[in-house]
Amino acid sequence: MHDSGKWDWETGKKEVSDIGKWMEEFEWIEEPYVSPDGEKVASVVRTGDEMEFTACVNGTAWENTFDKVWYLRFTPDNRLTGLVSDMGEWTVAVDDQVWENRFEFVWNSMFGKDGRNIAIAAQKERKYLAAVNDTAWEHGFENMTNLTVSPDGERTAGVIQTVGFGETEFLKFQEGCYSVAVDGKAWGRNFVNVWELAFSPDNRHVAAEVRTNLYDYTIAVDGIPWKEMFASVWKPQFSPQDESVTAPVKIGGSWTLAQDGKPIWGKKFIQVWHHMYSPDGKKLAAVVAPEFGRWTIAVDYNAWELTFGDLVTDAVFSPDGNSVACVGKEDDKWMVAVNGTAWDGKFDMAWQPVFSPDSIRVAAKVEKNGLYTILADGQPLGKESEAAWDPVFSPDGKKLLIRSIREGKYFREVIPLT
Repeated sequence: MHDSGKWDWETGKKEVSDIGKWMEEFEWIEEPYVSPDGEKVASVVRTGDEMEFTACVNGTAWENTFDKVWYLRFTPDNRLTGLVSDMGEWTVAVDDQVWENRFEFVWNSMFGKDGRNIAIAAQKERKYLAAVNDTAWEHGFENMTNLTVSPDGERTAGVIQTVGFGETEFLKFQEGCYSVAVDGKAWGRNFVNVWELAFSPDNRHVAAEVRTNLYDYTIAVDGIPWKEMFASVWKPQFSPQDESVTAPVKIGGSWTLAQDGKPIWGKKFIQVWHHMYSPDGKKLAAVVAPEFGRWTIAVDYNAWELTFGDLVTDAVFSPDGNSVACVGKEDDKWMVAVNGTAWDGKFDMAWQPVFSPDSIRVAAKVEKNGLYTILADGQPLGKESEAAWDPVFSPDGKKLLIRSIREGKYFREVIPLT
């Protein structure tokens, strides 16, 4: 979560860098990335005749060069990270400073909310593990998926394979060969399968969707499964109010939400998934299918009347918890919806809406015919552009930061919302 109070919120447009001129200096330029505060634009570039790559920030290349650079990402505190290969060994570079640890491969950079902590998945000595701020797990595992970081970014968890088995050893598989490692330490129990994980808001606990045998699914918290079993489950979440855990569960052919193993939503749906809590933890919302082939949002099991035929995704609560926004897809076109009402306009793509800090306004990035626009409360703001990033509200909610590329130039623009 970026500290936008320290950013420049003076109204006006600033040309940060003429990306078109980068082509005069570099032989190869990959897609650009922009910092949360909009002050930096970066790309992977090739520096010369040799196969040397580095990162370019606002037209200036890092001093270090590498065999390969990929997965450029800015941290929430505006530092540039890249996964880099040097002499065939992989590691992480942060603002041109390279970690000391070396790995056979690295992927999936993840950050804590304030950006201080950087985590990656890695392979070392043919084992899989995680590393945070250049400190790797003490032990690796035969396999690891679903790397998840705690809200503060200091802790990591992943689905691990604890028992090896061959293609024909199905009885061994059924006994359970998978578990969860938290900070490199495995839970004391194995499962037939383990899927998505979630940390508690206080970073202390981990929940996972698990399969205990070929037919029973449930949620495990810190390695201990719920007593209740279900036909299927989706990703769990911890309540911000206490240490209770909720998850979508399938009972008798339909879906509902369960808390600590007990159903809490009176209504059942064809499908329930991607559930989320309001910031204060008092409300629960989820993507639901009230009938086959129709999707919408339900808040505390009350579904919107508005439905979409293809998809509903990227739902988000307002800071005050009183509103929900999402994007929906119908007949291959995307729309933005807030509290059950779709904005005018159908688009080739739409991204997760953003609420103002006071929860009054909503903005979103959309794309149509290859051009990008920022919408504020459904109305286009600023000009169309060749590339754009999610809008950011000022702390008082009265201005909007727009980051975009037009005619090969990257602009940072602060627009007042009147």
